[in-house]
Amino acid sequence: MIVNDLPGSGDLDETVAAIRETGGDANAIALDVSQVEQHHQFVDEAWNAFGGIECLVNNAGVSVSVRDDLLKMTPESYDRVMGINLRGPFFLTQEVARRMIGANSSSFRSIITVSSINAEFASIDRGEYCISKTGLSMMAQLFAIRLAEHGIRSYEIRPGIIRTQMTAVAREKYDRLIAEGLTPIKRWGEPEDIGRAAAMLASGQLSYATGEVVRIDGGLALRSL
Repeated sequence: MIVNDLPGSGDLDETVAAIRETGGDANAIALDVSQVEQHHQFVDEAWNAFGGIECLVNNAGVSVSVRDDLLKMTPESYDRVMGINLRGPFFLTQEVARRMIGANSSSFRSIITVSSINAEFASIDRGEYCISKTGLSMMAQLFAIRLAEHGIRSYEIRPGIIRTQMTAVAREKYDRLIAEGLTPIKRWGEPEDIGRAAAMLASGQLSYATGEVVRIDGGLALRSL
């Protein structure tokens, strides 16, 4: 397994160590996914490390620097979020898909893209984030159609309220909303919930499906009267 994070990230080595402690084999390769010109070298290193790539998980993402009125969004904020959340993952997926198509493999192969409930729930204080995640959702569908003939599946995981550093700034708000019944399953989602969904999809258990959205949101998107 290849683990990726920004250059200089302490989380990168920590994650590799955790994988190895459980018996897995993992290497760390640092990359800022928004630096598209570095994708080719990154994929080369990842491919050579294990003799191929069977699954790409697009999980890079940032929130807005400042939650603010939609009418105050700046081009700088928009470009930053889109570069990391959408442009980078698109071109990385393109690079990996080309390699996969060019290689013979009997293994189940897939591309898993982690979007957000904000692909369908509008939050006007972080509009650029919502736009980027909506784009990712369509990206997953586009690659599902393009890659199906090559035996490569594309899936989207759509998380709800997950306990991460990104959501820590709104912890009290979501604690209250969850307690009041915002989600039928009355708890925060955990990173492990996303990991289990990705592992299931990567294993090929849904091999007769592609382009599917797997919501890991505690039932947040359900409608009731």
